[in-house]
Amino acid sequence: MKDGVNGVALAVFILFFVAVTVMGFLASRWRRAANDQTLDEWGLGGRSFGTWITWFLLGGDLYTAYTFVAVPAAIYAAGAAGFFAVPYTILIYPMMFVFLPRLWSVSHKHGYVTTSDFVRGRYDSRGLSLAVAVTGILATMPYIALQLVGIQAVLDVMGVGGGEDTNWFIKDLPLLIAFGVLAAYTYSSGLRAPALIAFVKDALIYIVIAVAVIYIPIKLGGFDDIFAKASAAFSQTNPATGAPRGATVPGDATQWTYATLALGSALALFMYPHSVTAVLSSRSRDVIRRNSTILPLYSLMLGLLGLLGFMAIAAGIKVENGQLAIPQLFETMFPDWFAGVAFAAIGIGALVPAAIMSIAAANLFTRNIYKDFIKPDATPAQETKVSKLVSLLVKVGALVFVLTMDKTVAINFQLLGGIWILQTFPALVGGLFTRWFHRWALLAGWAVGMIYGTVAAYGVASPTQDHFGGSNKEIPGIGEIGYIGLTAFVLNVLVTVVLTFALKAMKAPEGVDETSPEDYTGEAGDPGVKTELPPATAAAAPH
Repeated sequence: MKDGVNGVALAVFILFFVAVTVMGFLASRWRRAANDQTLDEWGLGGRSFGTWITWFLLGGDLYTAYTFVAVPAAIYAAGAAGFFAVPYTILIYPMMFVFLPRLWSVSHKHGYVTTSDFVRGRYDSRGLSLAVAVTGILATMPYIALQLVGIQAVLDVMGVGGGEDTNWFIKDLPLLIAFGVLAAYTYSSGLRAPALIAFVKDALIYIVIAVAVIYIPIKLGGFDDIFAKASAAFSQTNPATGAPRGATVPGDATQWTYATLALGSALALFMYPHSVTAVLSSRSRDVIRRNSTILPLYSLMLGLLGLLGFMAIAAGIKVENGQLAIPQLFETMFPDWFAGVAFAAIGIGALVPAAIMSIAAANLFTRNIYKDFIKPDATPAQETKVSKLVSLLVKVGALVFVLTMDKTVAINFQLLGGIWILQTFPALVGGLFTRWFHRWALLAGWAVGMIYGTVAAYGVASPTQDHFGGSNKEIPGIGEIGYIGLTAFVLNVLVTVVLTFALKAMKAPEGVDETSPEDYTGEAGDPGVKTELPPATAAAAPH
């Protein structure tokens, strides 16, 4: 790491940061509606985004700053096992093509803003809706915190904030400023801000990756030398485990772990509230279908991004915190001005998803806790005001989390978040295709999956932690090591199916489904797919 502040890189970073800040505030005037005091406008951008805006928004939402830092950091630490992120992002897009257009149609028809809105309407169950909402909020909070960790990693490498002995306020001031700006333009512009900024973020990331996979191998002697040095490094024994540090090719013993982690992560990705928020902001089913065919371009980028982990080893990068490996690689290998561009890509790559995540969590609280249980007669304007305030509180919570707790705690909670959010899959995706599952059975299955997943993760130790040391454990009845979230999901489904048979035999009340079959296949503008306006809005609408 260079001594002191890297002034050139910092100047370039600030230039881009100021540019996207201005864009964030100007976004409030972009595609502005006559009445922007509704969650449809503030929280979903008016449900008006076309193919390319949605593509950039989803890319900015799913491929975050933490992805930019953590995927190659995992490969830097353990080798090819970190590439599990590539197949899981490939697996998800065929699934997206099948079920997300149905979710869009029924949400457009009934004015659903969140997945919990759909679950409540489909199963007539506020309890199940609340379970989905709470799970979504819990899974999203550490995800936001990790975006701030990504910004902090870049600031540390640039030498901003001083050393460990620096006053805490001065040390964390740059992060506080970045947080304040993010909070302000999100409050002002809603989802339009990250949608507009995503163009800059994604363009920067593609440029940086393209340059990195050409320029850095040339400086390091080519990919042959890179892989040879990485293989030599991975063959060395890890003193903490007594086993090799990693491998450039996963061994037979890790295949179950690799496959279950990829599959479980794929099933979970579009269960996250921020993913659904970006999808529901699109203007038609066809926009979603088209995006399922072009989003895999990001998977190509992700595969190239993973190679940076091998490059960091070949370049001799030594860091105690693996999350600093790639920012340090950029500072070491790139000219200062382009290192600033790379750092800006990571920093802006944190702002976009953090904004969407805070909006999604706020919408869940407003629609499925505040409106359902606290103020059922809330007007659209009141909902929007509450959601804006909660989005600020969510970001404050994430900031406090980052500033007061060890970073490994945030990572542990994010591992739990993936396990938890997967347990909402039966209620959401199952509900899009069938009403057969009983609402009480779904709630019981969710509870079993949540409890098993949390307890199992708590029992996983690592060389540095007694609890929550990873997300993989022996699969009961099989004996192989696999992803805890997928095991919990299987238990969830088994409990749901068995209890559904039992409850149907007992003729337990199933509630009233407010949706109809045609709601799941209609396009915007179809006679049967006309958004149902909230009462206050409908009263003012022309007849």
